[in-house]
Amino acid sequence: MPRRSTSKRAADGAGSRAGRFAYDGLDRVMHEKARLGILTCLAGNTTGLLFNELKQLCALTDGNLSRHVTVLSEAGLVGVWKGTDGGRSQTMYRLTPAGSRRFAEYISELEKVVADAQEEVRSDANPQGLRHRLSPT
Repeated sequence: MPRRSTSKRAADGAGSRAGRFAYDGLDRVMHEKARLGILTCLAGNTTGLLFNELKQLCALTDGNLSRHVTVLSEAGLVGVWKGTDGGRSQTMYRLTPAGSRRFAEYISELEKVVADAQEEVRSDANPQGLRHRLSPT
């Protein structure tokens, strides 16, 4: 949810917009571009993805994918399964139940960001006061 200011200034109406765009729900673990891509891929493939499939979908190197999946796994968002197929080792990744829940909450927070940005664009189309007299540099 967006953080709301509880300062005296906000309480008396002078700063009613204070903190409006500070989104506490944007989790840094998920918000990084590569990790967001990994989570999105796994959310769309509930049966899981093999390492090479995930690497190709996210356009990551072996090392980058490995590092980002480690961060997501340590945060409890992604489960890792290792096995063999025809003598070759295979690694599969899936969202954990907690990961699915947190990712859904994260997407809801992103939807708030988009809605606020759209509202701000609409309000900027009708500038008021000082904004009206300012020009781009």
